[in-house]
Amino acid sequence: MKQSIRDELKKRILIGDGAMGTLLYSYGIDRCFEELNVSQAEEVKHVHEAYINAGADVIQTNTYGANQIKLDRYGLKHEVAAFNRAAVQLAKEAAKPETYVLGTIGGIRGFQKQSLAIKDIRAGFSEQAYALLDEGVDGLLLETYYDFDELREMLKIARKMTDQPIITHVSMQEPGVLLNGMALSEALSELEALGADVVGTNCRLGPFHMIEALRGIPLPKKAFLSAYPNSSLPDYREGKLHYENEPEYFKKYAVDFRNEGVRLLGGCCGTTPVQIQAFKQGIAALEPLESKRVAERPEVIKVSGHDAVPDSPLYKKVMSGRSIFVEFDTPRHLNTDHFFKGVKALEEAGADAITMADNSLASPRISNAAVGKLIKERFSVSPLVHLTCRDRNLIGLQSHLLGLHVLGLHDLLVVTGDPTKIGDFPGATSVYDVSSMELIKLVKQFNRGISYSGKSLKQPTHFRVAAAFNPNVRNLDRAVQRLERKVECGADYFISQPVFDKERIIEISEATRNLAAPIYIGIMPLTSSRNAEFLHNEVPGIRLPDDVRARMAAAQGKEGARRVSLEICCELIDTAMEHFRGIYLITPMTHYSMTVELVRYIKEKEQKRAVQGKGASAIL
Repeated sequence: MKQSIRDELKKRILIGDGAMGTLLYSYGIDRCFEELNVSQAEEVKHVHEAYINAGADVIQTNTYGANQIKLDRYGLKHEVAAFNRAAVQLAKEAAKPETYVLGTIGGIRGFQKQSLAIKDIRAGFSEQAYALLDEGVDGLLLETYYDFDELREMLKIARKMTDQPIITHVSMQEPGVLLNGMALSEALSELEALGADVVGTNCRLGPFHMIEALRGIPLPKKAFLSAYPNSSLPDYREGKLHYENEPEYFKKYAVDFRNEGVRLLGGCCGTTPVQIQAFKQGIAALEPLESKRVAERPEVIKVSGHDAVPDSPLYKKVMSGRSIFVEFDTPRHLNTDHFFKGVKALEEAGADAITMADNSLASPRISNAAVGKLIKERFSVSPLVHLTCRDRNLIGLQSHLLGLHVLGLHDLLVVTGDPTKIGDFPGATSVYDVSSMELIKLVKQFNRGISYSGKSLKQPTHFRVAAAFNPNVRNLDRAVQRLERKVECGADYFISQPVFDKERIIEISEATRNLAAPIYIGIMPLTSSRNAEFLHNEVPGIRLPDDVRARMAAAQGKEGARRVSLEICCELIDTAMEHFRGIYLITPMTHYSMTVELVRYIKEKEQKRAVQGKGASAIL
């Protein structure tokens, strides 16, 4: 009778199989691999047999993505039980009497945690695990988990469901570091404490970097150590992914894996029976490692010097007095004369900062970072650049943040960004790798000198983060709760969408009176009745009161519309100044002369208040 894999690992190193998808893909199959357990069962069985013939002691079922969430992409979410049960039966048919069959359950979350709640993942996991266990697998393999929180929760569920062996594999972002910045040693230790029989890592890294990560890992006290490296970094040739496959390289590294204490050694992406055979040959004459001297690893995070903040945060002024920001978007063309004349006029009027959107309304404009640098060099007014989640993936966002820091642009407004379908190029892709809250967290993580993957930036950045606030909603209390969550994520202050209703400004003041961050209230001049109707009916997050629309509709000609618009804005400013220290003026299109007048109005009103205050003090 075959012993438990636990007992077998006490005596010898076991060789696992390699990638299922890589072989199926090489056969020209490029669809839902889990569905093949039913439609092309012989192809799946042949893959298992190929790995067993190459020397695999342990094979895994073709069920990596056989859960409700992943199968739903193909309209197959009701086939979870059928696919998982068929997969176990195929693996058992291919297995020799001494071969162990593990039921594989892959991780679901990547870096976009907000897209899937743990409770939804938990239900799907239980359904899949039950089907695998009921078909009589020799254990469960939880693999390719980038999100440690997800793996922790799934292991707890699995441990309650069965006494069968459980193998848990995290996937590292960088050698020795998980996506959340957690050290690999800490993660494996916690998994062992939660009841995993084998702990280790798979995917993302090839043998070289995986060995480097394992050098700092002590032998587990009760569990065993495993490793399933990728074949190599993938190349893209003629529309297909290609991996380098040198068997001698793997044969050599099999010895290194053994010397780091690995007792279950298999392969992940790009590996084939060729690499598995090489692993088998590499450890053929080797006994398992019983003790290990752990290599001392330098601290993962080291941030040095340059701690002094180079300039005062823009929002500090609003903590003690009046502050005015003006949004003035960069041009959509290369003629910048009008734009810089506007910046000069706003500077002379007394604006504290010029804020520039990040391709507002999903239309391409001159980079606000480039223009921000020029403003910083040429004018005394400060630049504040917007940063959207829409246009850059995680790589681009981090590169952009590093560039902004080097340029000395430390003040940011983090926003989600309008979807591309409303812009000039509706066929362009909206990225949204992260939400605005996650981007705020990332920016503040950079301020600690740590990248998204947990690597040291060598120096901290000095970003101050404004977050967006849309008060034009039915449930204002819910909007304020969202602001509170943004404060928890690291937002320093808020800039609101334009408000066109005096009563609404008062309501906002009441609703946010306990918020631990200042607010710049948005005021935007209207250019015409047509502009008012467009904003009211077509722009998300903006609503205009009936009386404002009526007043704009009654205005005569361009000058009449301009005069009425400024009157409306001054009335709104009068109310806003009673309740908020920060005023955010939004320049309509290129009409900076209107915001210049409003800046002057605020300055004059503030001066009159100061004079009246001194007069009252003198009387007293």
